[in-house]
Order: sequence, then structure tokens, then C-alpha cells
Amino acid sequence: MQLTEPELNEELTRILNANNPHAPQNIARFNNKERVFKASPNVDHLVVHFEFDGYLSYRNVEEGIGGAAAAAAPAKVEEASAGTGQGVATGEEGGGGTATGTTTTTTGGEGGAAAAPVAAGAGEPTPGEPQEEKAKEEEEKKPKGPLRNQFNFSERASQTTNNPFRVQFAVGHVGERRIGDTVNQWSIYDAYLEDQIQKEKAKAKAPAGGAGAKGAKDEDKGANLLPTESHGEDVYYKNAELRRALVIIERMANQNTFDEIAQDYKYYEDASDDMTPSKGSLLPLWKFLCEKEKRKQVTSLCWNSRFSDFFTVGYGSYDFSNQGPGMIAGFTLKNPSYPEFLYVTDSGVMSLDFHPQHHSMIAVGLYDGSVAVYSMQEKSDGPLFKSAPKAGKHTDPVWQVCWQKDDLDGNANFFSISTDGRITQWTLLKTELNHTDVIKLRLEMDTPDVDAAGGDAATDPGQLFSLAGGSCFDFHKQLDHLFVVGTEEGKIFKCSKEYNNQYLLSFEGHQMSVYAVRYNHFLHNVFLSASADWTVKLWDHDDAKPVMSFDLGSSVGDVAWAPYSSTVFAAATADGKVCVFDLAENKYEPISEQQVVRKAKLTHIAFNPFEPVLLVGDDRGQVVSLKLSPNLRKKAKAGSDDESTKLKNILLIARGLSPTD
Repeated sequence: MQLTEPELNEELTRILNANNPHAPQNIARFNNKERVFKASPNVDHLVVHFEFDGYLSYRNVEEGIGGAAAAAAPAKVEEASAGTGQGVATGEEGGGGTATGTTTTTTGGEGGAAAAPVAAGAGEPTPGEPQEEKAKEEEEKKPKGPLRNQFNFSERASQTTNNPFRVQFAVGHVGERRIGDTVNQWSIYDAYLEDQIQKEKAKAKAPAGGAGAKGAKDEDKGANLLPTESHGEDVYYKNAELRRALVIIERMANQNTFDEIAQDYKYYEDASDDMTPSKGSLLPLWKFLCEKEKRKQVTSLCWNSRFSDFFTVGYGSYDFSNQGPGMIAGFTLKNPSYPEFLYVTDSGVMSLDFHPQHHSMIAVGLYDGSVAVYSMQEKSDGPLFKSAPKAGKHTDPVWQVCWQKDDLDGNANFFSISTDGRITQWTLLKTELNHTDVIKLRLEMDTPDVDAAGGDAATDPGQLFSLAGGSCFDFHKQLDHLFVVGTEEGKIFKCSKEYNNQYLLSFEGHQMSVYAVRYNHFLHNVFLSASADWTVKLWDHDDAKPVMSFDLGSSVGDVAWAPYSSTVFAAATADGKVCVFDLAENKYEPISEQQVVRKAKLTHIAFNPFEPVLLVGDDRGQVVSLKLSPNLRKKAKAGSDDESTKLKNILLIARGLSPTD
């Protein structure tokens, strides 16, 4: 190959390094500190082409001297045997040389010994002084210190510490052993109880008084493995990993304890539904009870809109003479034995509601007329916001609170209703709760000269400050400004945020207090009402008279629509029964009527928005979860349009009209 002159003059730089091109660059090792696999930055580039452990050693070294001495031992034996033979020969020669009659008789050893002077005398004798000088010269030539092994020679500049060889050994196969045990709450409790007994015994054996007793106490303190001091819940909040591990262990123990219920919740289906298609049943699952609030009543229930297993319970009292502090408890289906969190309030809790978007925020209405907002993300036990007495606080108990969409400025807001006749909007600002009265519920008069809002009420001084006691309300699912209000007088009003001086429509049909009103999830103009007059009524919000009425034979504490069907709803009664209706199957009687509690009144009911589970609370502080059988959770195959059409046809039939196709 011919190169040009510039190519010949070009300088090419080559850098040689000691890196092994075949060394792997993607070795990953497990990092125990961070609990992840990480790529190893240090790669070993050493390549050993030949390695041989020698067994020769230099003779002047101590090891060599020991080996030479061992090798010299057989040589001396050979010399001794050779000297013996020579002595015998000399003796024979001496015997032969005594021809004059002198005879010498010796053994082999003596002949050898005597032969030495004869041989020395025969040759030229060596004087003793030169032999001593030779011995001294040899001693001077010997090295004063031990020499290095010449077979492992290395330059002085490259001498480094040689690591000792590791002992090579083979690890045998370690046999596996599996250990299993069942852990539940009772075994954990027994273990703690046994440990407490051992501590008490050790404390009783310790000597009393004196220096010896003090020393014994110090030893006992060192011997105790478990801490004796009590820790508050703050310890768990500070260490998030410890708290999470304890929660998981607690849920595992509860799963073992309530294993049969968990299997029923997940897999059991009532086979009797195939025999009776028009009937259904409720399967009791877990019972939730807060030990700290056994004497309180369940005043509100609310499922979380994001987590299907999580719900909150409000504890208070409906009895005016038995008031005290209230409590908010958050339960999960994974741990029915104890709530996930607890908030203690100064007054009894009457109502609560989860925010639909901010799932950790809870709006609470109290018996003393206050409203508050709690956040589960905060570590503090107090509320984020609370209404002040001078800032629009209600003068009567707050029976219901409900979150609404954020306003134009992006501020969260909710509504509250109280028996003081006010419906108030509360807006969450940075540092305070701002209130606005939406409407005041004035009593309607029978005389036609007085309008609904009490515009001509000045003619009757006795009715000037007479306000209707609001007990419940619910907002339209599509039109945010529309809502219906139930009162203690048994009347229901249709109101709007845009009109604060009059009602849009008044509904008459109940004779006693209205405890709940609920809009349908599919056909938005239809709502239900539950009252203390033993009835549940179905309304069209454009008609002043009820479309359908159901007599349950006892005071109805709460009613709720099913989230999966437009025709299924459930009601809780004061005699401890849960009645489930499916208007598509039976328009006159419930398809399931089941006694849930004995000697207690049911106060509230709530459907799970994700699972076929129903919650009911009673006036003894207990919450019972129920699983709906397949006949109680039928839904249309086409979707929400078919659901709304199904309910619309039922309403037309109830009015005596022909249903639409």
C-alpha cells in the first residue's frame, strides 16, 4: 500500500491502558441500604494468564535450612557405613603386615576407629590451625539475616504486601425448613400478657433498698428486651415505615381472625335466588364498633369516593339531655376491629361528607351549630377550619352538610342546613371560613294572602320570626343550583341558589318530620323522601304530589338509592329492619325485608359506590355491613340510558299512563 507524504508525516496517537475490553460493564448488585439493585461502577480488569505455586526454597532461608538438615541425615548414615567397611579392610591389612609375630584383633568398629590414625599417618597430616581458620571463613560468609526466597524474587521498587492465600473450602447444601403458624389478635394479646407477668415477677424478686438493690435494678433494666415505658401514637406518626408495617401486620391478623367473612364477602352468592327470582337476601358481614364510643349513636355514614373499602362514621346523640363530646372514626373493610383514625370533637357529630375530588377532606356538622373541615393528611388532631360564633355559626344542630363544585376562584365550598331555618354556604379561604346565607326557610301559611317567602307576614306578628326547621336537603345531580329541602314540619321545598326569598315549589304529603331526601342517580328529576310518619315517598320535582308511597310500619330513619340501578333503593327503620325495594320487580312491597339488629333503632344507611355492600348504623354505636344477593343488584345491560327509561316507564304506569318503548 502506497502512502502519500502527508499521510506519512501524520502523527497517530495511541493510548494504551490496562482496562480489560472483555470485562463486563453491566454487573448489578443488590444494595441492602436502599433495597434496590444498582449497577456496580467498579469492574475488575485483572486477567491472570498463568499461576503456579512453587515448592522449592532457598537453602539459606530457615525453611531451606530445615529441609537441608533433613536431607543430610541419610548422608551421614551412608558415611558411617562407608567408614565401617574401610576399618575392616585396614584391620586385615594390619593383620597381614604383622609378619614378625605381632597380631592385632579388633571388631569392625574398633578397626575403623584405629584405621583413622593409621591412614592419617600414612599420608601428609593436616595441622589443626588451618582447619579452624577455614571454619571461621565459612561462618563469616554465611548471611547474618534470612535471605529472600529467590524463586519469588521481585524488584525492590515494586515490593508490596502480599495478601495471604484464602482457605479454599466447599459449602455443602443447606437443607430448607418451613415453619408456619397462625397469628390472630388473641395470640398477640396473650404474648403481651405473658411478657407483663414476667416483668412483674422480675420486679418482685428484685431486692429492696441499698446499693445492691440499685445495682440489681440496673441489671434488670439491661435484661429487659421490651421497653417498659409507654409510648403514645406520636411515635408511630414520626416513623412512617414503622406505622405502615404495623398497619399491615394488624390487617393480616384480622384477615386470619375473620377469614370466613372475608371469603363470603369475595365469593359467596346466595343459591336461593335461583329458586325465587323476585326475592333477595342480605348476608351479614363485619360489624364495626368503636370501644371509646359505645354509648354514642351513629349519626352519619359516608363512603369515600376513591377508596372502595374506606368509610367514616359520625358519633353523637339525638337526645337533648344526653349530650357530650363527639367522634369521627374512619374504618376500612380490611380492619374491622379498630378504626384507622379518630377525631374527637367538642360537641356531638350530626353529619359529615367526603369531598368528591379532595378525598382526604371531610366536612362535619356538629350539635352546637358549628361546622368544621378535617383533613386526614394532616398530623394534627384538630380541624383545619371551624366556624366561629361571630362568623355565621348556626344556633341549632347542623343536620346535614354537602360539598359542591368549587367556585369560580377555585375555592372549595359546602352547604349546611340546620333547624334554625338557615341554609348556609361555607367557602374555604386561606385562613378562614366565609359564610353566605343562601335561603331562610319560612313557614308557609294556609291563607292565600301570604306568599311562600313570608312577604306579607307582617300582617301576623306571631309569624314574623317563625322559620321552618330544616332537617335534610339534596342537590340536583345535573343542575347545581336546584335542591330540595325537608323540614321538621313534614313539608318539602324546592329551592334555588338564585332565589333566596321564595320557594320554587312546595311538596305536601308527610305528616311528621322528614329525615332524608335523595335524588335519583339516573333519572335526575325523581327523588325519595323518608319520614317519621312510617312512609317513604317517591316524587317528581315538577309535581307537588307524590307519585308512589310505601308504608313500612315504623319510623324510617334514612333512605338511599342504589348506585348501580335506577329502581333499587333501601330504607332503614326504627324497629331494626332493612327494606330493599326494586320497583322493576315489585312496586308495592320490598323484595327483601331483613331484621339486622335487636332492641336497637337503625339511624342511617349507605350503599358502597363500587361493591355490592350496604352499611347500616344504629343508636348503640354499631355499624353492620351487609352483602346484597344477586337478585338485589340487577342492572340494565344497555347502560344508564336504559336505567333512566326503566324508571320513567314505572312512573308512567303509576300515573295510569302507557309506558314508552
